[in-house]
Amino acid sequence: MRSRLLGCAAALSATVLLAGCATDGDGDRATTELTVLAAASLTDVFTEAGALFEDEHDGVTVRFSFAGSQELAAQINQGAPADALVTADTATMDAVRAETGDHGAPAVIARNELVIVTPPGNPAGVTDLAGLGRDGLRLVLAAPEVPAGRYGEEILDRAGVTVTPVSQEPNVRAVLSKVRLAEADAGLVYATDAASAGDAVDTFPIPAGQNVVAEYPAAVLNSTAHPDEAAAFVAWLGSAPAQELLTDAGFAAP
Repeated sequence: MRSRLLGCAAALSATVLLAGCATDGDGDRATTELTVLAAASLTDVFTEAGALFEDEHDGVTVRFSFAGSQELAAQINQGAPADALVTADTATMDAVRAETGDHGAPAVIARNELVIVTPPGNPAGVTDLAGLGRDGLRLVLAAPEVPAGRYGEEILDRAGVTVTPVSQEPNVRAVLSKVRLAEADAGLVYATDAASAGDAVDTFPIPAGQNVVAEYPAAVLNSTAHPDEAAAFVAWLGSAPAQELLTDAGFAAP
């Protein structure tokens, strides 16, 4: 018994395993661990959603890996083991399918939009897109290969604003961090990221005619070792409890 318990503990500590051990009152039982690759902008809400999913699905745990969508695609292309993928744009999801064929039909589970954020008090006085093109402004954007970066470029093109960012970050959370730390005068992030920062940033909306709508598709990876559980998680993201969490976090319904 001692050796079996030690073996279970070792399995639980291994981060690369998709299945672990758990013990209940009746003895040892298998617990399925799902690995979900998810866009960085989903960090807060998915952490909460994962806990709720586990409460509703006995014997299943969810481990998230959050990063820029382009980083997640690279992980899949390199053969990283995972069960489901949720990106911040359909283009990245489509590219993964075209390059690897490694997911089923995706379902859009939420939508989002970009806003302008500044440090509290808005020291540089930026209130609109035109202000982002001002000489000397320390503007931080997501890199062009990141969905938030592509959305930002499209928005600025629509507005006819030429900018010179001081840095281009690997994900939208890095942009938010630079602004929160006052290492930048302004940045473009998702509305949900700005909401998660609370009073740590000032937020200015972008007019609907200049903004873009970001779609978040979710799909089961064909390489998953747990197809039924992974499909259940992706389907659950469209359920009323999950959609309520997403809406409360500032996401729009799909």
